[in-house]
Amino acid sequence: YPTWKRTLARQAREAQMKRFCKAQAIQRRLEEIEVTFRELEQQGIKLEKLLRDENDSPADQQTQWTNQLLYLVQKKNSLMNEESDLMIAVQELKLEEQQCQLDQKLRSYMNRADTLRTPEDSKAEQEILRQLVEVVNKRNVLIHIQEEKRLSEL
Repeated sequence: YPTWKRTLARQAREAQMKRFCKAQAIQRRLEEIEVTFRELEQQGIKLEKLLRDENDSPADQQTQWTNQLLYLVQKKNSLMNEESDLMIAVQELKLEEQQCQLDQKLRSYMNRADTLRTPEDSKAEQEILRQLVEVVNKRNVLIHIQEEKRLSEL
């Protein structure tokens, strides 16, 4: 087993572990966002009830409640943007994993000697190459979406 093959295998495992850790961190953050959404929803319900039920309360108190409600809406929108970014990151991780697997399959076909290669092997290699290009194009689309989103936020 040549050294370069061991090196490639080790690098692939390390990259897979990094993707796994990143996916776990994203999943934790998505769960935190979900909890925060529920908390914001409860606070919003309380503030709406106060605004509807307390018509005889001072105007400055109602203004304060309205401002708090607007702050909750802004916070919720901010969390929704973050959640959207995280979902894009999840899709990107999936595509990255798929690309890595296809790359490994392609390498195994390309490392075969030409004398051992069958027509089916060549067809399979072409199919893997087609899938690889498709995955790269999908990743490119995700990057383009992120860039458009970033520019629109500016």
